[in-house]
Amino acid sequence: MSATTIEDLAEIRAEARRLANSFSLDYWRECDHTGNYPWEFVRAFAKHGWMSIMIPEEYGGMGLGLREAAVLMQEVAASGAGLTGGSALHFYIFPPEPIVRHGSARMKQEYLPAVASGELLMAFGVTEPGAGTDTSRITTRAKREGDHWVISGQKVWATNAQNATKVLLLTRTSDRNEAKPLDGMTLFFTDLDRDRIDVREIDKLGRAAVDSNELFIDGLIATDDEIVGEVGRGFYHLLDGLNPERIVVAMEAIGIGRAALELAVKYANERIVFDRPIGANQAIAHPLAESWARLEAAELLALKAAQLYDANEPCAKEANAAKFLAADAGFKAADAALQTHGGFGYSKEYHVERLWREVRLLRLAPISQEMILNFLSTSVLGLPRSY
Repeated sequence: MSATTIEDLAEIRAEARRLANSFSLDYWRECDHTGNYPWEFVRAFAKHGWMSIMIPEEYGGMGLGLREAAVLMQEVAASGAGLTGGSALHFYIFPPEPIVRHGSARMKQEYLPAVASGELLMAFGVTEPGAGTDTSRITTRAKREGDHWVISGQKVWATNAQNATKVLLLTRTSDRNEAKPLDGMTLFFTDLDRDRIDVREIDKLGRAAVDSNELFIDGLIATDDEIVGEVGRGFYHLLDGLNPERIVVAMEAIGIGRAALELAVKYANERIVFDRPIGANQAIAHPLAESWARLEAAELLALKAAQLYDANEPCAKEANAAKFLAADAGFKAADAALQTHGGFGYSKEYHVERLWREVRLLRLAPISQEMILNFLSTSVLGLPRSY
């Protein structure tokens, strides 16, 4: 089911913000400084049932839609939790969607209740260093041997792999066909077996508390019971996680932009230079006002994309366009907020620099702005491919 009224969404917003606000900006600065995973935050949201927002009621979930989940995640980011808080929660929301829509009855019964309760943390293994955004060229291979599969290969940018016990893993089970390059891939939901998977953390610019990793997979054993959907159709099943991912991170980018904007407005009202608040200067006021307008517009498209997904309608163009607009709007808002603070914006004392670093990621991931424009050029406008 899905909430149908503005009042329902407003209640979700209010409850999510209230809970998120119980964790201060200082808490997030400390997580960023130490690199400690925000388990207290995750457990607080699990205790209130929010991890289950998109899990069907028959498996212990709320049974709500992507629109409600997107609003939840926007408020988390807007509280100042940013992408650190957002990433710590959103992996309970969109990665399970291929299982919800294509997993076997046994798989759903065994794992979805644990996702709903926040007990099961999963990693997402799709991207590879040699394939980048051309997923059809992945080389991680699953080979049939008797009654099981043996998986070997490499993944990169796998979030949560330091702590996860399961991994949603995209593999090749047949050779790439130039005529149908996205066929022949199979999706496994299997154990993150550390005897067979070497997990190496990536030191990165922002979001230090939520790990990103390289996975080196050598002889990982999986069974038929661990296949999500059909053999050879894994990429298409994965889309039920990728489109929600774009929508959720779009809403998080908007939330981060609003958090930065709130800090900037407060500072611009309080900072006195030449006997007046700096917010009285149009060079300060106009970039902040423009940021507000762009964030509002991006939110409308993201919510439209979520509504289409919930209605089982095609939403790829809207989801990708929403991510494109939101990533730019969120970053520009954070950049304007940092500029408003002047030199203090570069200081960790004022928090905006963390938001600036975190939202910058969303112009690169989960898909780059350039690849979104490639997709819209060819799939929406019908222009010839450039690659």
